[in-house]
Amino acid sequence: MSRRRSTPWIHRLSRPLIAAIAGCGALTTAYLTVVKLTQNPVACPTQSCDLVLASPYATIFGLPLALFGLLAYTSMVIFALAPLAVNSSKKKEFRSNLENWTWLLLLAGAIAMTVFSGYLIYLLFFQIKSVCLYCLASAIFSLSLLVLTIIGRSWEDIGQILFTAIVVGMVTLIGTLGVYAGVDTPGGTTASSTTGQTSPPTLSPTGQPTPGVGWPITTTSGEAEIALANHLTQIGAKEYIAWWCPHCHEQKQLFGKEAYSKINHVECDPSGQNPRPDLCQAAKVQSYPSWEINGQLYSGVQSLEQLAQISGYKGPRNFKNFATTPS
Repeated sequence: MSRRRSTPWIHRLSRPLIAAIAGCGALTTAYLTVVKLTQNPVACPTQSCDLVLASPYATIFGLPLALFGLLAYTSMVIFALAPLAVNSSKKKEFRSNLENWTWLLLLAGAIAMTVFSGYLIYLLFFQIKSVCLYCLASAIFSLSLLVLTIIGRSWEDIGQILFTAIVVGMVTLIGTLGVYAGVDTPGGTTASSTTGQTSPPTLSPTGQPTPGVGWPITTTSGEAEIALANHLTQIGAKEYIAWWCPHCHEQKQLFGKEAYSKINHVECDPSGQNPRPDLCQAAKVQSYPSWEINGQLYSGVQSLEQLAQISGYKGPRNFKNFATTPS
């Protein structure tokens, strides 16, 4: 009698393992999506996570990059668990077909996510020049999904894996380069080479901040910005900031160098210049920047029009600087 060949343990557990890893990735990207949309600081042992999340590369088509990662990881969870939800005894043929198709989708998805994560790691080290632990974790998740997808079943045609890897990898890479081709990283106001017109300034910071100080303000102020800054100072408004906070820099860029020098700002990080963490704690500041105006606390980057409205400003409102993309 011939003994029935046993199924390797990795083949039995591959789909639950893929679902578990993809689930971890989904939770991570869901958290980053919420942080990006609410403009809250990232729970991270280093300040680099905030720098990365505020970079131009963290937004695609006006939406947080993490949101697309959440959709990708969620899809991988569905592909991994879908066949397990089918009763194999009653719908054997349907489950067999579903397993084959979902394995191909898992393979294609894992390849695409690994290629995209690899490009993001390149951006981290050579363009943004900061290390985000969440980004590294996502890259590890993607690579783990690819390995499990390849070794998690008996592939009859190895050429199928190679062909899928080449096609999906090339399409993903070309698409990624196309999406990021228009990202403008330098700060400040730039002139169009074809029309001669001035484009709006880039508000997001670039490069590493000066320790304890932050990034230099590259925008200039107009009459309206200076008048609003004087008004906010006169009514006792305070802005609570941290020198390493990218969104605080965006707020500075909205005012411009001349106007922001008149703003009464409070440094909350003990390692910053003239820090007053005691004032920040007394005001119960939860995120940066936060504005205290007429006894009310307003969290996040505020447009100059919003600051004018909530502070009762009656002066000119022809503000020069404005946010062109979600922060």
